[in-house]
Amino acid sequence: MEVPDAYLLPAGLFPLTEGDVVRVEPSPGRVSALYRKASRSNSLLVTERCDNYCLMCSQPPRSHDDSWLLEELMELIPLISPETRELGITGGEPGLLGEGLLRLVERLKTHLPMTAVHMLSNGRRFSEEGFAQGLGRLRHPDLMVGIPLYSDLPEEHDHVVQARGAYDDTVRGILNLKRAGMRVELRVVIHAFTHERLPELARFIARNLLFVDHVALMGLELMGFAKTNLPKLWVDPLDYQEPLRAAVRILDRAGVSTSLYNHPLCVLPTDLHPFARKSISDWKNIYFRECEGCSLREACGGFFASSSLKRSRGIAPVRL
Repeated sequence: MEVPDAYLLPAGLFPLTEGDVVRVEPSPGRVSALYRKASRSNSLLVTERCDNYCLMCSQPPRSHDDSWLLEELMELIPLISPETRELGITGGEPGLLGEGLLRLVERLKTHLPMTAVHMLSNGRRFSEEGFAQGLGRLRHPDLMVGIPLYSDLPEEHDHVVQARGAYDDTVRGILNLKRAGMRVELRVVIHAFTHERLPELARFIARNLLFVDHVALMGLELMGFAKTNLPKLWVDPLDYQEPLRAAVRILDRAGVSTSLYNHPLCVLPTDLHPFARKSISDWKNIYFRECEGCSLREACGGFFASSSLKRSRGIAPVRL
């Protein structure tokens, strides 16, 4: 049967505008938005496979063959508006694509040379120096690789990511990427297994990884494994203010660009407010009833929608 060229979508299905790109699957009657021109939070999911199994992973890995995702993205990229300011590359672990990842980055450079790209990776595949050098040789004009580092102690990092030897691979990957001329961001998700040693991790970074381009200290998103392991992971941001403040102070004094992601301003000490960023993707960003009338609402990044599962006792409007 011939596939029609046009499809009538039910009213109110989801907002689509000119320039958006969708996937239409006629048989199951499914429509998926692959790119939204008006959004500042577009990401390219390249695989659901991963060689870590993080305790708080918001998108738990799957082992099935999803190589079709890469080929779909290769078709998608030329359709994306060249005015797009930033795109994300995410997974799973993008490094598992090997040469396929390099093909993807090269295609982004060719078709979207003015678009910044932020790739989330555990860094382990880049412990292979040749692979890191291959990414560097592409000379993408605006690419940053965001890599998690959860402790200054190898055994603690490996426990969080549930993979023996991951710490060594990750640190080696960071070093190789920097040797290849890549920009690298370190990302630290804060929870019960990471908050106490934040100052020690900050000192480790300041002494040994001072050349990284950015450090993001991140609040917990209560999705996936984080939701499953919530009783083990949860710590109220009010209860880690002091180690967080100490870590930020250490990094800032060392000249390391530092940001706080996923933290509403009302749960942070006022001296940390300048480091807080609006970091939550628009499609999962909410504000609670307590935010009404808050003097800092416009500057605050709000909450993940999943935050309704567990909320800080410090959530309250700020009156100035």
